[in-house]
Amino acid sequence: MRKIVASLFMTLDGVVESPNLWAFDFGSPQQQRFKLDELFAADALLLGRVTYEGFAAAWPHMAEQTGEYGARMNSIPKHVVSSTLERADWQNSSLLRGDLAEAVGRLKQQPGQDVLIFGSPTLVGGLTERGLIDEYRLMVFPVLLGRGRRLFGEGGTRKTLGLLEARDFGSGVVLLRYAPAGGRP
Repeated sequence: MRKIVASLFMTLDGVVESPNLWAFDFGSPQQQRFKLDELFAADALLLGRVTYEGFAAAWPHMAEQTGEYGARMNSIPKHVVSSTLERADWQNSSLLRGDLAEAVGRLKQQPGQDVLIFGSPTLVGGLTERGLIDEYRLMVFPVLLGRGRRLFGEGGTRKTLGLLEARDFGSGVVLLRYAPAGGRP
């Protein structure tokens, strides 16, 4: 069975909104290698509408400058969760309609590698509430914003997670990998 892996950039105070405004000052070769390996360990992306629209506007035009990473982003199958999009035109994209738990459950049952969620905090929140995230990969950046959309806002159900890994990328960025307690790594 495939794993659903949520991979997000996050500030120290939990903000996941607009990482393009604060994350890129802290790159390192180790971090880049991790993201490349992460993408190639997956054979599908699962995206919310907002993240999909941003990626679809940018990645087709960045393939040449981003090499194998950009080629993979453009070619990998992309499943988009949206109740408002009429179509998904980015190469290899399809819309997931209907019950979220059923649609994601079908993806998990298919043979293959991980299904990777980049960003998409609304989608991650909905899947977390339904117990459908198998692993969280949070890259925590040494930035405090004081406001902005947080991954897990007010409300919701308490979830206990087990730490799988903590890694320092040497740039101030730390990777924290978690799985639901009692779940499979």
